[in-house]
Amino acid sequence: MAGAAFLFGAVHPARATDEIQVYNAAIAAVGQFTIQQHLNDVALGLKDPPFPGGLVSNHSINGTPEFAYGVTDWWELGLYLPFSIQNQQFLSDAFKIRTLFVSPNADKRDFFYGVNLEFSNTTPKFAQTRFTLEVRPILGVRNADWEFIVNPILDAGFGKLGELDFAPATRVARKLAPDTYLGMEYYADFGQIGSFPGLAGQQHTLFVVTDFKLGVLDVDFGIGYGLTSSSDRWVFKTILGYAFPVPGSTSSADDRSATGPVNPMTRNAIRLLQP
Repeated sequence: MAGAAFLFGAVHPARATDEIQVYNAAIAAVGQFTIQQHLNDVALGLKDPPFPGGLVSNHSINGTPEFAYGVTDWWELGLYLPFSIQNQQFLSDAFKIRTLFVSPNADKRDFFYGVNLEFSNTTPKFAQTRFTLEVRPILGVRNADWEFIVNPILDAGFGKLGELDFAPATRVARKLAPDTYLGMEYYADFGQIGSFPGLAGQQHTLFVVTDFKLGVLDVDFGIGYGLTSSSDRWVFKTILGYAFPVPGSTSSADDRSATGPVNPMTRNAIRLLQP
C-alpha cells in the first residue's frame, strides 16, 4: 500500500477529450479489424491550462483514430493515436493501447459486463505524468427499447505527480427506429479518490446523443453542456466507426459486427435488441 501511495500523488491530471463514449461491451468478431475516428470540438471551454504548460481546451479539436482487433469472442485489443488541434497547430499525444474483456456474446444479453484496461504513453502538453492506466468496468442492462450502461472509471497516473482519479460515465438510451437511438450520457471527474474537491472543482458534463447507421458507417453524435465551472461549457462529439468484413465470412456489409465499444448500430446488433 505504501508503494501505491507513492505512485499516486496529489496533483489533478489533465483530461484530454480525445475519446468521449460509454463502453457497452460490444467487441469486434474473432479475426476482425475495426476502425473508429473520434473528433471532439470544444466550442466553449476552459481558458486556463490544467497545469503550467498544459493545453487550454477552449476552441480546441481533440480526437484519435482507434484501431481494434477481435482476438476471441470475449477479448479485443486496441490502439489509439490521440491528438489535439489548437491555434492551427497539430499536437500528438503519443499512443494508447487497450485490452477489453467482456462476457461472451455480451451484445446478446439482457445483462452484460466487462472491463477495459487502457495504458497511455502521454506527452508533456497533455499530462504531468508520462504513463497512465485507465480501468473501466462495464455494467449494463437492455431490453427491446431501452439500454442503461455504467462505466465507473478509475484513472491512475504513475510517478510523483500522479493520482488515482474517479471519473464515472453513464448512458441511458431509447430505440426510436431500427437504426436510430436517442439518449443521454453523463461524464464526470470527481478528482482524486480520498480528497474530492468541492462541486465547483469537479467536472460534470451532460450530453444529448444519437446513434445511427449511415451506409456502412456507425455514427455517434452528441452535444455536451458542462454543469460546473471546472467543466468545458459546450462540447460536440462525433464517432465514426467501420467494421471490416470478417475473414472468410460471406455476410453482407449490413451483417458486420459492431465496431468495438461504439453503441451497436449495425443490423446484426439491432436484431439482437428486437423482441
